[in-house]
Amino acid sequence: MSKKELINREYTIIGIDGGGTHTRGLLYRDNEIKATSKAGTTRIGAIGVGESCERSLNMIIDLCAQADIEINEIDAVVIGVAGVWLEEEKKRYATLIRTLARGYNVKITDLKVLSDVELALEGAFRGEQGIVTIVGTGSIALGNPAKKSLVRCGGWGIELDDEGSGAWIGREGLTAVVRALDGRGKFTKLTEIIADISPIIDLKEPRTIVKAYNEGSFQYHTLTPAVMRCADENDPVCLEIIQRSAKHLVELPMALERHFKTNTVNVTLMGGIIDADTLLAKLLIEEISNIDRLKLYKPQGNALDGAIKIGIEMLNELDT
Repeated sequence: MSKKELINREYTIIGIDGGGTHTRGLLYRDNEIKATSKAGTTRIGAIGVGESCERSLNMIIDLCAQADIEINEIDAVVIGVAGVWLEEEKKRYATLIRTLARGYNVKITDLKVLSDVELALEGAFRGEQGIVTIVGTGSIALGNPAKKSLVRCGGWGIELDDEGSGAWIGREGLTAVVRALDGRGKFTKLTEIIADISPIIDLKEPRTIVKAYNEGSFQYHTLTPAVMRCADENDPVCLEIIQRSAKHLVELPMALERHFKTNTVNVTLMGGIIDADTLLAKLLIEEISNIDRLKLYKPQGNALDGAIKIGIEMLNELDT
């Protein structure tokens, strides 16, 4: 069978992109998308591996129901999960998915688990060299300077790093508010907005902010839109946070470009904060444009496109 025949064969593939905030999935059959689905995060650090696998399996079941097909008709499943990097983590996730599926009397055979960033890199560059920088709840850059060789920067999680990310912006905004309340920092419009995000918060009793956070009334990344809105309204404190964010984020591709032997290195930007065409996205684009060796690159596709491409490659390898 020729390579062209392999590529053109009609497969049924499910791709799932599990991000830090949302999880998206699609079912690809007869060379077109037959069903799509969206759910909450599948990030293991946020909900645990068991719940993450349950949500991924539920998405597989939902996609098959929408397309009116049986799960055993699926040729391949490719899942990208935020926070999964080690091979042992990927194998454990795949094993648990298969175990849970057996509870539904379903067998999932050709299953591949990767990081969500690996899907994004594949979707953006389609095998060509480059660096994908993702700015969402977290922040990370991943590059492919050589075939089957990846280099990574960032993606440590908000507990350790994730500078410039949505979670980082929210945390910096919250820090600015409590500093202002203490009299250590400048006033920011964000203070009034935070007072409205939870009925628990009473600015006359500022420690209620801690209570609200500890009880899960809000998370850092949920404050990010408010910080950005205040920055757009020229609040100096919030504007400075967004400017610092751009400086931190440009460090990610800059740290990876040394691994590439080409004169210029293509960099594509992805993630919710980029897609929303925010002030931060504009500032980050400006920062990258000022670096001679880095060249902004329009992605060829998204993470789900990458999942489908990887699925097709998996099945083509089985056929050869």
